[in-house]
Amino acid sequence: MPENSKKMTNLQQVPPPRVVVLAYDGLCTFEFGVAVEIFGLPRPEMGDDWYRFSVAAVDNGELRATGGIRIVADGDIRLLDDASLVVIPGWRGVDAVVPPALCDALCRAHARGCHLLSICSGVFVLAATGLLDGRKATTHWRYTETLKTRYPKINVVEDVLYQDEDTLLTSAGSAAGIDLCLHVVRRDYGLDAANRVARRLVIPPHRDGTQTQQVIRPVAQLRESQRFGQLFDFLHQHLTVNHSVSSLARRVGMSQRTFLRRFADATGTTPSRWIITERLLRAKEYLESSRLSIDSIAEQTGFGHAATLRHHFRQQFALSPAQYRKHFLVSGAQDLERLG
Repeated sequence: MPENSKKMTNLQQVPPPRVVVLAYDGLCTFEFGVAVEIFGLPRPEMGDDWYRFSVAAVDNGELRATGGIRIVADGDIRLLDDASLVVIPGWRGVDAVVPPALCDALCRAHARGCHLLSICSGVFVLAATGLLDGRKATTHWRYTETLKTRYPKINVVEDVLYQDEDTLLTSAGSAAGIDLCLHVVRRDYGLDAANRVARRLVIPPHRDGTQTQQVIRPVAQLRESQRFGQLFDFLHQHLTVNHSVSSLARRVGMSQRTFLRRFADATGTTPSRWIITERLLRAKEYLESSRLSIDSIAEQTGFGHAATLRHHFRQQFALSPAQYRKHFLVSGAQDLERLG
């Protein structure tokens, strides 16, 4: 957790956020597991203020999940009354009716400041509440046309990994739910905490929500996958260095043309854009957790000059670094006040 967040938490003595994940008959096992793994797994290395977690049953009686699994919940949807975040896994079917009692419970939770997060087709549950009307939302590319047709008041954003509308968050297919949940961890506890969770999951630390869903990625050969893993580690350790395509291609033992093609297959972007994105994430971390000047952050993240950092930061986040730092501190204080 960033130093400033720790200080505010210690001063306010607020309880940690409570995450409630919905369970229902016909549950999507993978997406449910994503929420459990990221928010429900005990993490003593994170201290005593990590998330509190519980499972709320939408239906009465036995809850059957994909793969023959049976779910035993901690309680019913009344658990939403005490939630800071409600996670909605993929719904049992885009044509399945959402119970009015669930819609009412979600609306009550949202009205008192609870954040609502859907994964994949879980967006149809949020849509049924009416809370997404006039807002941006996304879902798996297979369901975007259905969502647009059925709920024309929603601004459906196609082909992104996730959409953050402050208290309403939606993600694309199942794996994109991991990215969105890590995004929430980063927002709640800072970039370092999100990266530590990602390392335990043995996944890349962050994929920006605007990244495309439909990158065609052939499965890499084992040797090639290892070489790129080592390259990413090298780049993370040397973000301030000016890298060329030729030097990176030599490092992985490929021609420049092959390297650019394989890099795009693995990441969906170019080496230069990937490096800029990683530098921006590092800059965010400094802005959140330090009092370094913008000039110093620009130098320590490889941008060299504050003007260059500001240019890329505004282009990516529609905020200046100084505005982001102020917004982060104000948002953190408001969240602590709300939870208190």
